[in-house]
Amino acid sequence: MRTKLLMIMCFVLIAAMPVLAQDIGLQLYSLRNEFKIDVPGTLSKVKQWGIKEIEGGGTYGLPQEEFDKMLKQNNLKVVSVGAEFDKLATNPQEAVDNAKAFGAKYVVCFWIPHNGDNFTIEDTKKAVDVFNRAGALLKKNGITLCYHPHGYEFRPYEGGTLFDYLVKHTDKNLNFEMDVFWVKHPGQDPVALLNKYPKRFELMHLKDRAHGTPGNQNGHADVETNVVLGQGDVGIEEVMKAAKKIGIKYYFIEDESSHAVQQIPQSLAYLKSLK
Repeated sequence: MRTKLLMIMCFVLIAAMPVLAQDIGLQLYSLRNEFKIDVPGTLSKVKQWGIKEIEGGGTYGLPQEEFDKMLKQNNLKVVSVGAEFDKLATNPQEAVDNAKAFGAKYVVCFWIPHNGDNFTIEDTKKAVDVFNRAGALLKKNGITLCYHPHGYEFRPYEGGTLFDYLVKHTDKNLNFEMDVFWVKHPGQDPVALLNKYPKRFELMHLKDRAHGTPGNQNGHADVETNVVLGQGDVGIEEVMKAAKKIGIKYYFIEDESSHAVQQIPQSLAYLKSLK
């Protein structure tokens, strides 16, 4: 009885712990401008921030072996890598090979091609086919395929949205990476979406949006509307509570603004302050 009680108490304490800064990763796209100038110095900066897990997929022109050495020197682990939709459609094995080269557990597709701002059910059905086929191959190789919505997927369709259709028809071979900015921007509620599909979101991009930013459903926004976490209108504190409750596996800050280097440490400090 006493042992059982201790186990329950330990579980409660763990569940109540805040998500610490060292549990938060970084999407390297945040530092795209810095990488153009200084790859080793930029990776060193990521280490200085206390970040250990990253999302990327490229080597910034360096040989894989040299880039891997830099990652090791900075104690950085690549959790997920990106893959273009067309590559997943025509050569999914390339995505497998790239993920294995980095030792990544996840491959993430960030965009479904479509005509201008006109994303349709036909585009969605094509994506279902591509994701199911590519996802099956990745799963066979011990890798999880995820899709990162950008807002245009939330257009209405048959009493729900195109995103609902995508979720319903890819239940075996695809999971999702929620970018909370790109859920808020098209008028959705990140917390409600997490609660609606608690078993489908495994990764999360943490990004806040400046108050007063007009939303849309076309997947485009001014990058300068990316603000320090907790200073925008996304509701990061409530998002983190919901994400922790459903068991999001990896979190990555993504700050696309020109102030990312200044803002990322502030965002980390904010996340560390959450209870």
